[in-house]
Amino acid sequence: MTDLVRAPGSATSAQPAMHPEPPASVETGSLETGSPADPAISNGLADYASRPENGACTQAQLRRFVKSRPYVPLHELRRRFGIGGSEDEVSPVAVDGRTLFVGLPDREAGMVGELIRAGDAGYELLLDPDGPMIVGIWPTRPVQRS
Repeated sequence: MTDLVRAPGSATSAQPAMHPEPPASVETGSLETGSPADPAISNGLADYASRPENGACTQAQLRRFVKSRPYVPLHELRRRFGIGGSEDEVSPVAVDGRTLFVGLPDREAGMVGELIRAGDAGYELLLDPDGPMIVGIWPTRPVQRS
């Protein structure tokens, strides 16, 4: 909240107080080295994805989201559920005796693998360059609407 300072001799005019440095109770990191003040932030986005309160989804939420759309690119899963992790992070998933790679953290990649193995979702592989990387999924048994 902003502190207000009254000008001398004026009961009605107010100006925001200027704080040249943060209060002693606030920890700050070094901008030069890029080191954060909070150790929980030090692992960056990889730590963000591993904490259940930040960006975690359940298997049921993931299944419902996939079944509600005709096609879901993996980047849409990241955006929808706030899944962190580095941009280059991929996790292996075994499907039909073959190792495929999913551009999600291990936990969420495992959930996508479960959907595919259970027959609830199909997958599209990377075409250029040709490789075993899943870039999108779609429901094979969509939600029945009455």
